[in-house]
Amino acid sequence: MFTTLRNAWKIPELRKKILFTLFILLIFRLGNAVPVPYVNVTALASYFNSQLSDTILGLYNAMSGSAFSQATVFALSIQPYINASIIIQLLTIAIPALERLSKEGGEEGKRQIQRITRYTTVGLGLLMGLAYYVMLNNAGLLTHTGFLYGLVIVLSFTAGSCFVMWLGEQITEFGIGNGISIILFANIISRLPAGISHIFTGVARGTLAWYLALLIVIGVLLLVLFVVFITNAERRIPVQYAKRVVGRKMYGGQSTHLPIKVNMSGVLPIIFAQSIASLPATIAAFTGHTSGWLYENLFSNRSFLYGLVYFLLIIAFSFFYATVQYNPVEIANNLKKNGGFIPGFRPGRPTAEFISKVINKITFFGALYLAVIALVPIILGALVDNMLSIGGTSVIIVVGVARETVSALEAQMMMRHYKGFLE
Repeated sequence: MFTTLRNAWKIPELRKKILFTLFILLIFRLGNAVPVPYVNVTALASYFNSQLSDTILGLYNAMSGSAFSQATVFALSIQPYINASIIIQLLTIAIPALERLSKEGGEEGKRQIQRITRYTTVGLGLLMGLAYYVMLNNAGLLTHTGFLYGLVIVLSFTAGSCFVMWLGEQITEFGIGNGISIILFANIISRLPAGISHIFTGVARGTLAWYLALLIVIGVLLLVLFVVFITNAERRIPVQYAKRVVGRKMYGGQSTHLPIKVNMSGVLPIIFAQSIASLPATIAAFTGHTSGWLYENLFSNRSFLYGLVYFLLIIAFSFFYATVQYNPVEIANNLKKNGGFIPGFRPGRPTAEFISKVINKITFFGALYLAVIALVPIILGALVDNMLSIGGTSVIIVVGVARETVSALEAQMMMRHYKGFLE
């Protein structure tokens, strides 16, 4: 990765893209430090750490780089855009008009879907901003109350989320690409220095043994290596194309493969599962019941029941997302139309059944991998008094974004290499 960045820096055009991306990230980080008016930030931070850290809002806080717990202008970060993208992606499968627009609309269809996603982001930003304002008002964390003050707070949150979406699009268009992912990457990485400082402080004060701190560091490094290995892993189904004569030329006859990623659903099953598993704790936090036997043993993210529900939901959502993403019948039909076949299986239904069987096996292994990655940091964090601030979700996102960014830079360098060779 560092070699790729060093080589990209030597190319003037890519150097401008990298500097532009860093400039956008600087603006974004500055916006994360600007608080929304009329909010008692100090009281909010104390309230968040004492009652909301175990809820779904804790996930939002991690994704926003702690801006959510500080009620800054970018507190909602890119969550409205991510939610809008997921909603539109699911609606594309459910609504035939959107499906035709996605598959047959070409570039114009993609632009229209992107426009719909932007409008949905604005609507979700308003709803999330209003919900955040209601929570602040009910908890008594506002310095001024009233309709106009509430309107300013809600519009500030909404405008901040829309501006973050615009910053991400600028990185995608004029920077090194993957703008939304890079902003999410920057948010998660920004929490890393505080986590490292927390561990060193614990060792210095004697609240954390030095060998436990060393095990935490080694565990995180092994976790990153494991995530990188599984992220690159794929099951390759061999495909053979029959020879066919078109005019005076013969096409086909080559052997290729159909790649199926082990982790085909990415981090989405973990996000969905955590949202649902944390729902009881979120309701308990809003009602003020965050203590007692019932909360500690059933609702808290350190309870056995929470871990079991979390584990099962991750597996269920992994299979759901694999079903949505891969259609074995459609894959088999496309192979048949292009003269391709899987050796040992007849085209059509037998091929679809074989592909479905392979996808189910790969999905089950990928679901177990996601469940282990999500639960191990929680278990370690409970054992060492929540010293481990980086979770499995964060590791998967960071590794995935880093790989995508390096691949994009390598592709741009390769394109410029060929261009220079041709000239």
